[in-house]
This record gives sequence, structure tokens and C-alpha cells, in this order.
Amino acid sequence: MNRPAPGGLPADRLETKLPDGKPTYTRGEAIGEASRCLYCHDAPCIQACPTGIDIPTFIRKIATDNVRGSARTILSANLLGYSCARVCPVEVLCVGACVYNDWHRYPPIQIGRLQRYAVETAFANGSGASLLSKAAPNGKKVACVGAGPASLAAAGYLALEGVAVTLYEKRKLPGGLNTSGVAPYKMHVDGSLLEVGFIQSLGVTIREGAEVGRDVTAADLLRDYDAVFIGAGLGADATLGIPGEQGPGVVGATAWIERMKLEPGFAVAGVARALVIGGGNTAIDAVRELARLGVPEVTLVYRRTVAEMPGYAHELEAGRKEGVRMIERAVPKAFVRDGAGVLEALELQDGRRLPADLVLLGIGQARQRALMASFPGVALDEKGLVIVDPSTGRTGNPKVYAGGDMVSGGLEVVNAAQDAKRAVRAMCAALGIQVRSDAPVLAGHS
Repeated sequence: MNRPAPGGLPADRLETKLPDGKPTYTRGEAIGEASRCLYCHDAPCIQACPTGIDIPTFIRKIATDNVRGSARTILSANLLGYSCARVCPVEVLCVGACVYNDWHRYPPIQIGRLQRYAVETAFANGSGASLLSKAAPNGKKVACVGAGPASLAAAGYLALEGVAVTLYEKRKLPGGLNTSGVAPYKMHVDGSLLEVGFIQSLGVTIREGAEVGRDVTAADLLRDYDAVFIGAGLGADATLGIPGEQGPGVVGATAWIERMKLEPGFAVAGVARALVIGGGNTAIDAVRELARLGVPEVTLVYRRTVAEMPGYAHELEAGRKEGVRMIERAVPKAFVRDGAGVLEALELQDGRRLPADLVLLGIGQARQRALMASFPGVALDEKGLVIVDPSTGRTGNPKVYAGGDMVSGGLEVVNAAQDAKRAVRAMCAALGIQVRSDAPVLAGHS
């Protein structure tokens, strides 16, 4: 399978210094772990998976060394089964629902690691695309805006149903946050691009460096395609709007993570004290990355209490074990700089000053208002998120569907994959495409 990284990835990226937190199983390890599964008939793990993967079945196939069949079971329900295996918060989804948790004697089945083993093995053998049957071309064309998880999943499902699909991605590398934003100890860039290559192998075309509004207009897409799926994610990092924010040393968390993952030669040399402001998963990822990269003092600053943080508790606990400090009830007032504009500290509303060489803002992201305004009939709610029919993903424009973070505000890759599945099911119905009875698009929760 060809990887879509133009010219290959630079070797001197900072993310390469962060090793895989959950390395792929060997064959013996996978068979041993799979053999512990009880294959529950009511399978609470399936109910906990937004895409409804038949987890006991794919695990049983690993236990019998039928890895190809296992990968087919996974990908038939979730085309992004590889990245989901690596980046999903399995601790609060499938693994968290495993019946072993109730016994407090044995650890739960490591479902994510088994899923990664099956799909990664299939991809390594170059057999990913051959696992799934594909319908004959039906003459329909669909455009997908963005090449992140939601659009990639939608494109793959559509291609399997015989639709000609083109993704328009403004960046040079596709994959969305899987490429630019996932913590490296969960998945490096090459893992994201491996999955992108699988989606392309299904017959999907990706136009990289093509931005809607600059290189192609919404009117062009609505004229030239039978339907449009928008999965462009969220915008730039939000800012605090307090004195001293503009200047070196204060950076958006997602922007910093992207540079750390993709930019050759990027480093944290000279940073002794780093603060990350926020309580969500992006903020927690950032503090863990800084700590793992060797920054001596890393602190998470949150305006409320730990109990009120929206980020996952298990991720925060892992960060604490890695040396991350936590300051609660800390409301930023201003950034303190010296006469030359060099960042010195963050001043809080209560008068405390927290010394810092680097501050990352992990307080949310802007909305894609301008992009959505270019599509007639597409409306936003009071939070700036796209309003869709929750059962179909259709917007107020009957030709336009949407999914992923621009609808949810920021959930998981697995949720984006399920958004895509619902939207493709509705698109096929609207376009008069008879979906095959064994098609992946029909699998999983509705």
C-alpha cells in the first residue's frame, strides 16, 4: 500500500523522541490475550463501541490465528479501525465495559491492542483493500471537505458503494488531527498516513493543498457533485484575550502539537518551566508531551477543580505519574513580560504569579463559520456548530451533510467514523443507491 506522504516524512521531527506507549502485540502475545476473552453473549463491549464492532468475534478470530478474518470483522464496522485502536479512550469505552472490571481480580481484555494487532497485520501484508467487497461504479459523485477522520470514513464507505469520491484538503498532509494532533505516544504521523493510504486504496481521490474558498468554491462543489460531506473539523486555537498574550512564548496547544509532530528540527530546548492552560484532553495531552520531552517543570493550570475537568481522569492520572503538576481554581489575568517582551510569568486573578518560559493555550478552538457560511442553507447553533439531523447528518441544505468535530464540538475519532456511517447511509438513500445487504455502511449502531 502506498503511503501518501509527499517525499516521505522528515526524520528529525520531535515526535520521534516519544516512543509508542502501547506497542503492537507479537503474534504470541495477541493469541494469549485473545484467549482470555469470555466471548460474552450480551457483549457489553459492543454496546460501548460507538461503531458497534463485533468485538468478541474479532477477538475469537485472533485466538484461532485468523488475523485476516479478524481485520475484516473490524473494518466492516469501522473503516478507521486502525486509528481507533490506537487513539480511542478504550478505558472509558470497550475496555471500560469489559466484564473483568467487575471481578477486580483480573485485568480487562486489552481490546484496543488486539484491534491494532489485527488491522496492522493486515495492512502490513498489503491486504487491507482486499478484505472488503466493492460495488460497481454507479455514476454518482460526492465531494468531501477536509481529509480528517469524518471525511476519510465517509469517503471510504461511499467508495465501497460505487461512488466516485474526491476529498479536498487544505493541508499538505491528509489525516486531520490523526496526523497533526494525536499524542505521539498514541500514534505517530506515519500511523495516520498508513490508514489514509488504506482509504485511498478503496478508490478515493485526495486533493491535497486544495482549500474550499481559495482553490475551489462551495458553489463549484454543489454544481459538480451529487452531494457534499463536510468534515473539516474545528478552527484555530481559542485565545484568552488578556494583556501580554500576543508575543513569543504563548502558543495555542493544537498549533504547538502540530509543530512538534510535523516540523523538522522543532525543539523545546531552553524551556525549563511550561504551563498549559485548560482542562480538556488537548491540554492534558500537551502537558504529558512536554513532561515526556524532558521539560523540568510542567504544570496544568485550570480555572475550576479537577472534579470539573472535561478531560479524561485516567489521562490526567498518567500525567501526574509522569511528573505533571496541577493548579486548580487558577483564573488567568495577564501574561508578564520583561522590557524586551520575553515571557516571565502568568499572573492569576488572585495575585499569584506562575513563572513560565512557555505557555500553551488548550482552552478550545474557533469554529468554521466562514466556511459554513459559503454553503447556502447550512445553519449553525449558538456555539457555532453545524446543525444537522442527528439520524442522517443532513444539514439544512439537502445536498450537504456534515459530521465530526464541527458538529460535535470535539469528540473521538470513533464518533466521527459513526457520524460518517450515518451520513453515507442517508446519502445513498437520497441518491437512489441500493446499498448491499453485507455493506459495512449498514453495520453498527444507528
